[in-house]
Amino acid sequence: MTQARAPLVLASASPRRRDLLAQIGAAPDRIAPADIDETARPGELPRALALRLAQDKLAASDHPGCYVLASDTVVAVGRRILPKAESREEAGMCLRLLSGRNHRVFTGLAVRAPDGRVASRVSETRLKMKPLSEADITAYLDSGEWDGKAGGYGIQGRAGAFIIALTGSYTGVMGLPVYETRQALLGLGYVF
Repeated sequence: MTQARAPLVLASASPRRRDLLAQIGAAPDRIAPADIDETARPGELPRALALRLAQDKLAASDHPGCYVLASDTVVAVGRRILPKAESREEAGMCLRLLSGRNHRVFTGLAVRAPDGRVASRVSETRLKMKPLSEADITAYLDSGEWDGKAGGYGIQGRAGAFIIALTGSYTGVMGLPVYETRQALLGLGYVF
């Protein structure tokens, strides 16, 4: 007989996060995006920002009797935090900055159990992007895949061909590190 479990609420509207949860056998019972201010505080470093945003999203999600999972992804070149691209120009600026350079992607994860216990983690992935030609950038911008993506690109799409080195969590770059997510849920008693 299978043990019953409390419902799982995903505090994100991201279809990628839903798919990644399903990949580890944890399809959310409800999708309830948390609406918070995602502005970095003065002097806030990328790793700290990713963790704080996940924790703030969790705090803004009130779902008694449920497991709640919140996550946020931050792309950084050194200490410089790149935006979630909202315009073609912004995405182009990100791609030109990342071209031929190393960068890091931090994904903060925060999970609350029905009894109120919380587990938080940050996944760090180091990547290197190939030098991009203007033709590469234009074609990617024309694809529209940059829209709303941290750092102006999504690794799971056409931009995957731009990445020449990756150390860390591929799924973390997509927006939800599945190893860390599964471990956090298991640690809080979630039944897969």
